[in-house]
Parts: sequence; structure tokens; C-alpha cells
Amino acid sequence: MTHIVLSALVPEALANQRLDLVAAKLFPDYSRARLQAWVKDAHLTVNGSRARPRDTVYSGDELKVDVVLQAEREWEAQPMPLDIVYEDDYLLVLNKASDVVVHPAAGHHDGTLLNGLLDHAPSLQEVPRAGIVHRLDKDTTGLMMVAKTLESHAALVEQLRLREVKREYEAVTQGVLTGGGTVDAPLGRHPVNRKRRAVVANGQEAVTHYRVIQRYRSHTHIHVQLETGRTHQIRAHLAHINIPLVGDPLYAGRLQLPAACSPLLAECLRGFKRQALHARRLTLRHPVSDEIMTWEAPLPEDFQHLLEVLESDLHGT
Repeated sequence: MTHIVLSALVPEALANQRLDLVAAKLFPDYSRARLQAWVKDAHLTVNGSRARPRDTVYSGDELKVDVVLQAEREWEAQPMPLDIVYEDDYLLVLNKASDVVVHPAAGHHDGTLLNGLLDHAPSLQEVPRAGIVHRLDKDTTGLMMVAKTLESHAALVEQLRLREVKREYEAVTQGVLTGGGTVDAPLGRHPVNRKRRAVVANGQEAVTHYRVIQRYRSHTHIHVQLETGRTHQIRAHLAHINIPLVGDPLYAGRLQLPAACSPLLAECLRGFKRQALHARRLTLRHPVSDEIMTWEAPLPEDFQHLLEVLESDLHGT
């Protein structure tokens, strides 16, 4: 359990405004939603009295926080091998393997990355979603960041909101691209298949940038950078422009082997059962020190093998 006690006087510059707005200014390490919850539960008081988030506060009012953090939910801690590339008291960055679900959901109540994180750092029970501020799909590999404190969580969520976190991916697509580009198309639920995302008029803003790393006979190795972070964004956007990811079980449709495909390439493509997508590079500001930090995760073996086979097919070797 963590006991938080904070206090601050409302300055003249913030007077005559809503309590929740002023609290967010005076206690910037915590999200506005969390501060609102503390107000409603009387853990954040004004001059020692209970108030409402919309109440007006005045110059000289004392705002006081007194709260014992409780576990967000009773998720089970479970041992799991974690490939941690960086960790301190505030931040953890890991290289996620394939076939790992990030968060418990229908059909995946345990054995998720969240369960493994709780085993590694039990204090994450006190942080929303055990500190997970962004997700990777089950079979997408690569770098993820995890906030280890409430303060770090608020800071990283804000960086994501301001699009200050740089997330770079490598992918292999079906089809040969002549050059890079940007997909700026809103994403929402597919009108028929509820497991998929699709470009829809009333969807959320979604922007994906891509450039060519290497062209092969019938495929392209690309670099992808996210400007926004919607569910299935890269997978749905690339499928939308008719270059779905190799192996994508949801967006690529039936496997189509290229003309004059070698037996080695055919075997490799048939055996690649996940989307060829890897979160290669992550850049952010440390939530406490403000230092700009960058990490890279090498391509996993199956991805490297795919590229080697495509290279061999290109040169006929």
C-alpha cells in the first residue's frame, strides 16, 4: 500500500475556477480523471471539507490529498519470462515476444503480459492497467513501455496524447511498393467483422507513415512510424491500401504465393502464421528526469528468416 499526502494553496492566478481543473494544475503528477475520483471519494478536500469536482475554488483555499492507493483490480500475479531492456523506479521498457496477450480480456483471463508484470513488480497493482499505457497485438513483437508509478503513468499518457512518443516499426507487406507515403484515414469497428478495424467516415483520427527499406519480387520490407495509436492501426491501414502484412490472419485474406515461387519461399510463407510486424524503436522523455531516451529491439528470428528467404528469392539463390 502507498499512502499519498499532498497539500497546496490555490494561488490568485487559479482562483474562481473548477476544483478539478485547479487540482490538475496544482498536482500535475496525477491525471485529471484520478483527481476527480479522489474528489468524489473525499480523498481530495477543500479546506478540510468534502467538495464536488465542479465546485469553484478561491484564492487561498487549501487543497489536500490524503489517500491510500488500493489495487486497481484483483488480477493474479503469474511468473512469466520478460525480456526487459530498461528498468528504474519509474519506468520499464520490455521487448514483447509473439503469442503473448498484453491485457486480460474475453478468452484470455490469465497468462497475459499484465499477469507477468504483476509478478515482476507487485506495486503495479496500484497503477491503472498495471502501468500498461499502450498495447501491442498478441502476435506483434517489440518494444513496449510500462509506467511503474501513478506519476509516471500520467506523464507517459500525456506524452502519447501530445504525440511526443516516437514509435517505429518494421514490417513485411504483400505486394511491391514503389515508394513511401502516409495513410491518413479514420479507423473504427468494421461494419461486418467486429474483430477487425476499418476505415470509416466517423472513425477516430489515425495517421500512419511508411517508407521502403527493401523491395523484393512480390513483397516489401518497410519502416512504419505511428502518429496516432489506434487498435490494429498499422494492420488496418496497410490492408486499406492493398498491401496487407505477410501472415496477418485477420487482414491479409487467403495466402497467395507469388509467381514462380521457390519451394523455400512457399514453405516460409505458409509457415509464417502471424503478422510480420515488429516494434523496432521507441523514443520518449523519461517521465521524471525529462531525459530523451531511445531503445531498439532486434528483429525476432522468424522475421529475420523471412527476410533472408525473400532476399534469396530476389536473387534466385
